[in-house]
Amino acid sequence: MNTGNIPKTARLYRMVMPEHVCPYGVKARWLLEKNGYLVDDRWLTTREETDAFKREHKVRTTPQSFVEGKRIGGYTELRKFLGKPLRAADATSYAPVIAVFAIAALLAMAVSFHAFGSPFTVRAGEWFVSFTMAILAMLKLQDVEKFSTMFVGYDLLARRWVPYAYAYPFLEAAAGVLMAAHALNWLSIPVALFIGTVGAVSVYYAVYVQKRAIKCACVGGSSNVPLGFVSLTENLCMIGMAIWMLFNP
Repeated sequence: MNTGNIPKTARLYRMVMPEHVCPYGVKARWLLEKNGYLVDDRWLTTREETDAFKREHKVRTTPQSFVEGKRIGGYTELRKFLGKPLRAADATSYAPVIAVFAIAALLAMAVSFHAFGSPFTVRAGEWFVSFTMAILAMLKLQDVEKFSTMFVGYDLLARRWVPYAYAYPFLEAAAGVLMAAHALNWLSIPVALFIGTVGAVSVYYAVYVQKRAIKCACVGGSSNVPLGFVSLTENLCMIGMAIWMLFNP
């Protein structure tokens, strides 16, 4: 253990080649320096040199970190050693939904401030919901195939008519954009009301009746957001927005 003013030392081996600089090596050096280590940064500048290093230390990947002479391992192991482990790939998280809601809210307030001189207006509330719908639809449209597979797992209509799973993100995007513009209300309102109602019933049935623990497709097919209150809230917001606009065209 280091005491007094003796610096903590680390040695890092990472690939730095003309055609490739390992991003994990760059991040590993930054982590070590951030945590007060004096880093002896050793570059592996050729494929042959990299392969020889792997054989010598019996490792399969680089970068490799050594702290006070002891091998710690790659980037993932280094984070664990420093008390900052990465989230497991299959771990559930609400971070994607929080990010969408936060950005949509800030955008809505920004547009409201520009249009009316205040970020807190009724239109800001409308834009928040419509922007959220559009952003969520955009995330689903990044990979419609993955989204539809997850969506069919719990949506009652999509189970009976698979094309609805493919059409859903387009319907959500169209409703969100049209509602933001207050255009074609005769189309956006029934679409939002329909998909919101079917979605709310499906989520409620899957989570609160069947008690299923499954992932939500609300932010696309690659997410690990658990199906539940957030998903139900998304659908209820669409329903509420449709009803609001029905009486406030």
